Amino acid sequence: MRMIEIEGVAKSFTLHLRDGAVLWVLSDVSFTASAGDCVVLGGASGMGKSSLLRMIFGNYAADAGQIRVRDGAGLVDVASVGPREIIALRKRAMGYVSQFLRVIPRVGSAEIVARAGVDGGLAPDAARRAAEALLQRLDIAPALWRLPPATFSGGEQQRINLARGFVAPRPIMLLDEPTASLDATNRRVVIELIREAKQAGSAILGIFHDEDVRAAVASRIIDISQFKPR
Repeated sequence: MRMIEIEGVAKSFTLHLRDGAVLWVLSDVSFTASAGDCVVLGGASGMGKSSLLRMIFGNYAADAGQIRVRDGAGLVDVASVGPREIIALRKRAMGYVSQFLRVIPRVGSAEIVARAGVDGGLAPDAARRAAEALLQRLDIAPALWRLPPATFSGGEQQRINLARGFVAPRPIMLLDEPTASLDATNRRVVIELIREAKQAGSAILGIFHDEDVRAAVASRIIDISQFKPR
C-alpha cells in the first residue's frame, strides 16, 4: 500500500537580504513510498533533502506539486490543506525526528517522551511505560528521566528526540539524520528501531549520512540531486 506519493513538487526560497532574489532548490520531485519501505534520500549537503522532509511534515510550503500522505483509507495532500488539518494529520499518521531537540523548557525527559506517546494515540499509562522502555533501550540513565534535557549532551538530546519519534507506532516516519550524534552502540539501536517499524508496516523516509546505517536500513536510495533545478 502506498503511504507517500510525491508528484511534481518544487521548492524555492526568497532571499530578502539579497533584494528578494529567488533561490530554487528543488524541481519536479516525484516518487512514492509504500508500507514497509525505508526510502533514503541521498546526495550532497545543500541539495534540499531536509527541505523535502519539512514539506512532507507541513513545516514548509511547496511552490508546486502534490504531497499525498495516507490517513487511514485515504490520501491527504499536505501541500493544499490548512494548519489544523496538518496538526491533526501529524497526530494520526506522521512521526518526525529532526536533527535538533526542541521541547518545552523544564519538563523532564520521560514526560516529554510520554507526552509524544499520548499525542500518538497511546493511553497515558501505556505511554509512560513505552517511554521508560525506550529511554532504557537508548541508554538514558533513569537518574536523568526526571530532568529536562536542556543541559544534556548532544547525543543524549538526540536519543530523547528518537524516543519521542518512536514511542508510538506511526504509519509514516520522517527521519532527518537521526544517528548524527550517536555512538556505535546507539546507532545499532536505531537500526533495530527502524527495522521493527518497517516490519510493522510503517513507511520511512530518511536522511542518513552514515553509510553503514544507510546500508542496513534502506529499501532503496533516491539521489535528490536529480531534482536540482538546472
